[in-house]
Amino acid sequence: MAAARLSGGCGGGGENRLVSLPLSRIRVIMKSSPEVSSINQDALFLTAKATELFVQYLATYSYKHGRGKEKRALTYSDLSHTAEESETFQFLADILPKKILASKYLKMLEREKRDGEVEEEEEDDDDDQEEESEEEDAES
Repeated sequence: MAAARLSGGCGGGGENRLVSLPLSRIRVIMKSSPEVSSINQDALFLTAKATELFVQYLATYSYKHGRGKEKRALTYSDLSHTAEESETFQFLADILPKKILASKYLKMLEREKRDGEVEEEEEDDDDDQEEESEEEDAES
């Protein structure tokens, strides 16, 4: 409980804080889950600390394995590359997608639409062939 008090829960000075993230925001996020009815102060503190450590690890890993090291900066592309390439961070791939230009995205959508239409036509042809063979079997 003392750790939660030092973390800024009682509005103390910034130098005594053990966590940097705002506990009130974390509480709101935790309460947004329907399974959570009440939140223990220690659980709130530990969640905040674990989140900070995770973000720190993600940033450090991305910096060490990304191109930002050359520029002495961590970039979004470093984070998205980490999410895509690292098995540990694979679950973040949807949250940190690689950036693509809008024109490339539109071309990709058009290609998918065309491919989908071609597949539908092939399925229709297959269905027609099945119907014809069923009719021939019925006539025999």
